Amino acid sequence: MTDYHHIRYETFDDGRIARITLDRPRTRNAQNRGLLVELDDAFRVAEADDQVRVVILAGAGPLFSSGHDMGSREAIAEMLPGPDQHPTMRINGGTREGAEQRMLQEWHYYFENNKRWRNLRKITIAQVQGTTFAAGLMLMWACDLIVGADDATFADVVGTRLGMCGVEYFAHPWEFGPRKAKELLLTGDSLDIEEAHRLGMVSKIFPRAELEERTLDFAARIAKLPTMTALLIKESVNQSVDNMGFYNALNACFTLHQLNHSHWAQLNDDGFPIARPEHGIASWTQAPPVVGADRYTADPHRAAQQAEESVDE
Repeated sequence: MTDYHHIRYETFDDGRIARITLDRPRTRNAQNRGLLVELDDAFRVAEADDQVRVVILAGAGPLFSSGHDMGSREAIAEMLPGPDQHPTMRINGGTREGAEQRMLQEWHYYFENNKRWRNLRKITIAQVQGTTFAAGLMLMWACDLIVGADDATFADVVGTRLGMCGVEYFAHPWEFGPRKAKELLLTGDSLDIEEAHRLGMVSKIFPRAELEERTLDFAARIAKLPTMTALLIKESVNQSVDNMGFYNALNACFTLHQLNHSHWAQLNDDGFPIARPEHGIASWTQAPPVVGADRYTADPHRAAQQAEESVDE
């Protein structure tokens, strides 16, 4: 089997369960190109193995994934010409120019891969803990089922911190509901796992210390089902949702995502494809912490500031 640098691949239950673990805890499992390419390979390995019935996708360390890697030394080296440039930067549109280059690269490595994982011919379970940010949601949503630790929260901050309309695999309205999706994207607030369970996005909530063990137990239960039965249940639900418009909506919103990039690239003299503080967006490094969406509070940050001021008085 391939030696991976950014993920781990293990099997359990006499090979009936495969677990793929994002293994960049120092960067909170931020998704650099190397990780995404290895993840695609690992999913293909699990799919090709007829012994595997269920695939678990997990993340090492305190949280599942912090989203796209936008600044680690390794990720920057992967992008720039030189000995450490990732080979995928020179294919699939990598040598094209302008918006075409960005669109093709994102289509292959941020969008089409997630659609492929969603349609894997095995049942997939995302195992999450801590806060899952932005592109981390894409990996999680590509799975058939989501289980999480009792400390899990979910947030997409690309609107409030990057001026973007959401991530490339835009499943937000389907996972959160239309109005909740707008609220969370417009505010950058997070959703806790209890509400995510009430919305139907999360199947199980386990104590943090027991997350791995309970997830394996859940996977083993599902692995007992005949493989054809499991596959056709998955396909029946996926095809139903696709006929409701999910597939077409994903494609349409990917195009809007590229329009959003092009807008900022045109406004920034250096062609930088996201918003900057001068456009009214909080600096990524100085943005206030993500807070939970509170149904009774219009602005949690302002409420916290007012509470501090009243204490000082």
